[in-house]
Amino acid sequence: MWRESKKTFKKNDTFSLDDISAVQMGRQSEGLKKNTEEQVEDRCFSIIFKSRRKNLDLIASSEEEAKQWVKSMQKVVSNLNNLSQKQKTEHWILSCLRKADKNKDDNLSPSEVKSFLHLINIEVDDEYMEMLFKKCDKSKSGTLTGEEIKHFYDLLTQRDEIDVIYGEYAKTTGFMSAQNLVDFLMKEQREKATLADAHRIIEMYEPDENAKEKKLLSKDGFLMYLNHPDAMILNPDHKDVYQDMSQPLNHYFISSSHNTYLMEDQLKGPSSTEAYIRALQKGCRCVELDCWDGPDNEPVIYHGYTLTSKILFKDVIKAISEHAFKTSQYPVILSLENHCSVEQQEVMARHMSSILGSALITSPLSDGMPTNFPSPEELKGKFLIKGKRLNKLEDTFAEAAADDNDVTEEEESNDEDAQKEKSTKKKLKLAKELSDMVIYFKSVHFNSFEDAQKNLSFYEMASFKEGKAMKLAEESANAYVRHNVEKFSRIYPAGSRTDSSNYNPVPLWNAGCQIVALNFQTPCTDMDVNQGRFLVNGKSGYILKPAFMRDVATDFDPITLTRGDWLKHKTLHVMVISAQQLPKVSQKKSSIVDPLVKVEIYGVPADVAEKETKPFDNNGLNPSWNENFQFDVYVPELALVRFSIEDYDSISDNDFVGQYTLPFNSLKMGYRHVPLFNKNGNLLPSAGLFVHIMVMDAE
Repeated sequence: MWRESKKTFKKNDTFSLDDISAVQMGRQSEGLKKNTEEQVEDRCFSIIFKSRRKNLDLIASSEEEAKQWVKSMQKVVSNLNNLSQKQKTEHWILSCLRKADKNKDDNLSPSEVKSFLHLINIEVDDEYMEMLFKKCDKSKSGTLTGEEIKHFYDLLTQRDEIDVIYGEYAKTTGFMSAQNLVDFLMKEQREKATLADAHRIIEMYEPDENAKEKKLLSKDGFLMYLNHPDAMILNPDHKDVYQDMSQPLNHYFISSSHNTYLMEDQLKGPSSTEAYIRALQKGCRCVELDCWDGPDNEPVIYHGYTLTSKILFKDVIKAISEHAFKTSQYPVILSLENHCSVEQQEVMARHMSSILGSALITSPLSDGMPTNFPSPEELKGKFLIKGKRLNKLEDTFAEAAADDNDVTEEEESNDEDAQKEKSTKKKLKLAKELSDMVIYFKSVHFNSFEDAQKNLSFYEMASFKEGKAMKLAEESANAYVRHNVEKFSRIYPAGSRTDSSNYNPVPLWNAGCQIVALNFQTPCTDMDVNQGRFLVNGKSGYILKPAFMRDVATDFDPITLTRGDWLKHKTLHVMVISAQQLPKVSQKKSSIVDPLVKVEIYGVPADVAEKETKPFDNNGLNPSWNENFQFDVYVPELALVRFSIEDYDSISDNDFVGQYTLPFNSLKMGYRHVPLFNKNGNLLPSAGLFVHIMVMDAE
């Protein structure tokens, strides 16, 4: 790629195609909007990355050239995303080989083989390497070429544990027959399987045409099947939307973001429309907009009273409008933190109305005053506004709408900048146009559960700072659960978290809170758990709460766990067997990972547990542990299981390598591969963990 710029670029400024998240045509990015004129619109395009790397904005010499670039790159990225596990592995191996072949002669010398082994994260004893090298150097040339390199790699990546399992069931002339495969699926994987299922698997995964013809499965075919996403640890029936989506909106946990506009921290980090796009791409369904008066009567979004940069409100609404429904069709809630003058609030209302059009909900779905929330299904493709309102929704139906634009109200608990403003009582000036757009999510102050029960309508909701919410979730858990059967609760991180760190969302989900807002821009365990909670149900951003959290008279209390429908005591047996192709954590050449595996249960306090294996020294390519763990799970419907791999360090904290979190009830039993996500929540292309899972009824 050739590019012209005043700045000098590093000579080797390259990036892997694996890093690309999307390629966008036109002047869509902030950089292009700011630095280019409209007439080059058709020649512009941007490459958006999965990591925190900034967009790459490019201008081609003609519209034709730009189109060709975009089309070709989109095709290549799409192909890369659809590789099989075997192809991913080969792709990874080839890129490591290319790096190791220093003199680019397509041969590997012993020293190049050593650097290749470092790249694939394996420390091999010199003598052992020499022995393997000689074994593979059939041509006696002192270097390895083509087939010899492949042979060398095959010897290194031998999966003994797969051989053992395969050998147990391959009872037909050293192969697995369809019947052998049915036995394996029923006995080990606890799946209902027929001969027809076995034939379909052989047809799909067997690479050897002769074996396929005889309806036999070879060891390679068996491994390819075990590596297929549908045969992995996540129940494939839970990948798409499988829950009832016709319940009232407040009966769901909703994937929610806090300070969505920030790319980094809350004091001086950049604000960007890009941050909204990233959150929406991750399935987030509730985004936050901190709105302030801007120049030229155009409201801006940024973190008030800080040095974070400002972005135009209308640009954010445009970005949201374009990207809201690409990952999920279900409704998006715009949570307005409104600090604008009445004049600029009118501008906000106009922008939302003109940009979002008929997708914006500005009146109840039904005729007459609603008594409950509509469902996610009824609200597909729609936007809902959460904010303050001049009057009660009932008043508009009683035709007694107040003309007065002033409302005195106590400083709301969700106004995070309260402590910085002088008076707690103040006149709230609210534009009628904006107020009228608030239908199902009216922000109000929370006094007590009794007060809410008596005085608040179903659509009136409070926001709780994490500390207050955690206290309620511990001390009045059942009252909180019941409150959330009828109303909405939004939780947000404490203002003291200026580094945009997060809190554990699980205790708040246990109390039935629907909108538990996290800083999506901050990679951490809490975000991993959030990703795990919303991994299923089509990544729709909506997860139906268990039935015992949707009943007004429920006795469920996550802390005391009295008897009830929620108690379904299970025993989880996990055998951590092996891992494959773990990425290097440290960029130091000589550093090789010493991996250990942690298995954690998140859920009600009685279920919370953590166990870990011993570290395996100097091997990220194919470490094996064969360690068994057992867990008691009392409320499986609220439990999540997290597998994480760390690089053991005896002196300092262990380094994070990869993780995968999923709902307990979405686990598949038997021998399963576990995919791994990096710290930003993106899939590590060829890495994986191999485990055996068994879930038993404990009573």
